[in-house]
Amino acid sequence: MKFRHLALTVAAAAVLTGCAGPNPRDPYEGFNRSMFKFNDAVDQAALKPAATAYKNVLPTFVQTGVNNFFGNLSDVWSAANGFLQGKGEQGMSDVMRVALNSTFGLLGVLDIASEAGLKKHNEDFGQTLGYWGVESGPYLMLPLLGPSTVRDTVALPLDIKADPWGYKDPVNVRNIGSVTRVIDKRAGLLDATSLMEEAALDRYEFVRDSFLQARQSKVYDGESGPRGGKDKDADKKDAKPAVSDADSGNEAAPAAGEAIMAAPAAEKNASL
Repeated sequence: MKFRHLALTVAAAAVLTGCAGPNPRDPYEGFNRSMFKFNDAVDQAALKPAATAYKNVLPTFVQTGVNNFFGNLSDVWSAANGFLQGKGEQGMSDVMRVALNSTFGLLGVLDIASEAGLKKHNEDFGQTLGYWGVESGPYLMLPLLGPSTVRDTVALPLDIKADPWGYKDPVNVRNIGSVTRVIDKRAGLLDATSLMEEAALDRYEFVRDSFLQARQSKVYDGESGPRGGKDKDADKKDAKPAVSDADSGNEAAPAAGEAIMAAPAAEKNASL
């Protein structure tokens, strides 16, 4: 919890003290690049090796079970945000997913719901704010948490509070689970980050631009803007294309963009 507060405090300081840069969507580029280098160093030294060992040592069915278990927990908050966005049918589908996987799926270890045709959704409070028209604001690279925006950073404390695993007792079990959760997420992104490391000339820009593109697509469910309206952020992107890799046909760009510092940034309700 202290780390989360530190990360948010540093991000807030960047917003208050950052100097405007040439990119209107990334006015705090100097700070963000520094955080990117720090995150990448931590990832290369600790997280990526741990994720590689996890992927190589544990049987695939165990990895799948871990991913399903924490995915089932995330469906709880996803359902709530579906309702907050007025997506009643989607919210009920997520509720049914949790009910089905928590019972017949052995507390979520088995993803029975997907087999039954109930699609998995990934909604958080930042997406809810965006859905109702709150602009994303400048891009931020959070310490250890990875890519974000001002809007999503403001929403992050509520996402963390709403994570059911954050209330798991005893604390040592919660901590072990939280570490396992992060490593599992990172293991699932090993191929994407390897592609990024090989292909990108400026890895920072690659991560930033692909993350912003992927995030906007998630917030608006592939539509042009909030509640079907015109997205003001999209106007800025029309003036200056943000995602050169995606425009050139690199479909792996969004996934790789979210992969830096292992997706705790992409899955904001992951307990760190």
